[in-house]
Amino acid sequence: MSKRIQSFFPVDTATKRPKYEADSLPTSQHATYPFPIRNLPSHIAKPLSNLASQTPPKKIDNRPHLDLLYFQPLISSPLARDLFCFLRNELPFYRVQYAIRRGPTESQITTPRFTTVFGVDETAYFVPDPGALPGDAASMLLVDRKSDKPVPSDKYQYAPRPLPACLDVLRQCVEAATADGTTYNFCLVNYYASGDDSISYHSDDERFLGPQPTIASLSLGASRDFLLKHKPVAGEGKEKVDTTPLKFNLAAGDLMVMRGETQANWLHSIPKRKGSHAPQGRINITFRKAIVPEGTNNYYNYNVGKGPVYRWNQDRGEMVEVGTD
Repeated sequence: MSKRIQSFFPVDTATKRPKYEADSLPTSQHATYPFPIRNLPSHIAKPLSNLASQTPPKKIDNRPHLDLLYFQPLISSPLARDLFCFLRNELPFYRVQYAIRRGPTESQITTPRFTTVFGVDETAYFVPDPGALPGDAASMLLVDRKSDKPVPSDKYQYAPRPLPACLDVLRQCVEAATADGTTYNFCLVNYYASGDDSISYHSDDERFLGPQPTIASLSLGASRDFLLKHKPVAGEGKEKVDTTPLKFNLAAGDLMVMRGETQANWLHSIPKRKGSHAPQGRINITFRKAIVPEGTNNYYNYNVGKGPVYRWNQDRGEMVEVGTD
């Protein structure tokens, strides 16, 4: 685990946390990225290699069909704080707009948070371009898993993007921490700029995730309430279940892993929040595994879309459309 992660980064022998210049960091590049994405600096990357040996998670299964692992935290402060600031500065984000139809009425929806996504489903994977120059990471090819040939240009509605190194390190950390054989091929990132940003009750039970999917959710930045409630049980003669919401205050560095029958039977949300912590930003990173192309199309449609790219502007303290700051 540690060898794989540390291979991305130079060894830091300083006794104090090093100061680094962003321009000196190596980057992940790809034709699908709107700009190069910097790799984690060593003072963040090195401690991440030891997370698997930290405090074990709390298992929560005291309600019907509920199967959770709660790491409180997985990443301790100040490492979680530095990771939050780094990812907010370096990742491209989007404010996706899409249409929904209810009966004869079509409505335009603006996602109430900033989003981004990287990854591809199990039917394809990225490999180095054999015709590229050595070390040219920007020339990764997307190939079909069965044929090992480049995927047809019409296979996906959106061009899939490989995980940049800064997120792939976190994927490895989460897989090692749970240590149950679960692997992930997608990384979805939400940025909640304030307490007004939210996500309504939903479940990640789409068919393209397969039966009983595992979703791992890492929180960074401001703490926010995470609500879970059992889905109503339909049909006569069905035994009623308690639908009273469970509430967890997810703090920086916490990891919530939802497994087994959870997605099929429970809904979860991040409600709007008022109060002293409301203006503070929060990043949520979810790791998941899509098994068919429908998953890839869905994730890019609702987390990247076709709108403008946003990036954090430190001077203004907000996300700014790229090219307008």
